[in-house]
Amino acid sequence: MKWTSKISLLLSTGLLSFGLQAAKWHMPTPYGDSHLPTQIAYQFAKDISAATSGEIDIVVHSGASLMKHPEIPRAVRTGQVQLGEVFIGIMGNTHPIFKHDNIPFLATDYAQAKKLWQAAKQEVEAQLNKEGMILLYTVPWPAQSLYTKHAVNSLDDLKGSKMRAYSPSTSRLADLMNTTPTTVQLPDIPQAFSTGIIDAMITSPSTGANGQAWDYLSHFTEVKAWIPKNFVLINKRTFKRLSPESRQAVLDAAQKAEQSAWNLVVEREARDTAILASNGIKVAKPSSQLLSELKKVGQVMTEEWQQEAPKEVKAVLAKYQ
Repeated sequence: MKWTSKISLLLSTGLLSFGLQAAKWHMPTPYGDSHLPTQIAYQFAKDISAATSGEIDIVVHSGASLMKHPEIPRAVRTGQVQLGEVFIGIMGNTHPIFKHDNIPFLATDYAQAKKLWQAAKQEVEAQLNKEGMILLYTVPWPAQSLYTKHAVNSLDDLKGSKMRAYSPSTSRLADLMNTTPTTVQLPDIPQAFSTGIIDAMITSPSTGANGQAWDYLSHFTEVKAWIPKNFVLINKRTFKRLSPESRQAVLDAAQKAEQSAWNLVVEREARDTAILASNGIKVAKPSSQLLSELKKVGQVMTEEWQQEAPKEVKAVLAKYQ
């Protein structure tokens, strides 16, 4: 069933409504229940229900079960759902500010990632406001590293490979690495590797651990190129129709969710990297050559990013640096 048909069904059964009269809100998320962002979303929903005595009852539709990941921003913006979770980078074609945490080697540890987020947050919120959405909270991913079927010591070892892409920034990265960008959404990764659609990907240890990457590849090189985030967005009209008390309950739950996510991600990265190793994947530090080559790619992407939106990006980099 297409997500538009699912939305129609929810409307016809009275399950999809807005504001104070809503018995239920619907929150599509792109990732399965084993992923930290989804676990945070479930707790967020529980906290809001408790704080509003059930006035706001959020149904979390995990694993892209209600709609595909790229469709979520539009659904929130147009009010087809009340709120939803999105990987920030997939909105990079909407405005360059959404690429801020997908630029390789701009922020490679959690302290840097927090600083970059604080630098970018005002610009991100301003753009979301123009699109009829309000930011509630973010969930960082573990640092992004390289998965392959063989050892990689330089970019030459990847030349001609088919690299998974899932955002405008990762597509550009694949180009600059002399690989072929191939769009593959998260649920399709195992089949894509097994059938030769892709040969490599840069993503988190959590993605590999949750997807049992040891079944279809053998190497994980910890380049730790960037730390991306998801954000949870709410339709602006939905939020403004709430009573002041309910608005505060939503904001309080969002603040708790964000603090929890940033606290848990470090532990999750270590745990999931260990899971990869314990299941036979060779976990290695990058060679100095590979790291140097990737940093040069990151410099190119940073320069290109600045050219896309000089005013906004300059403001972010000035606050960050």
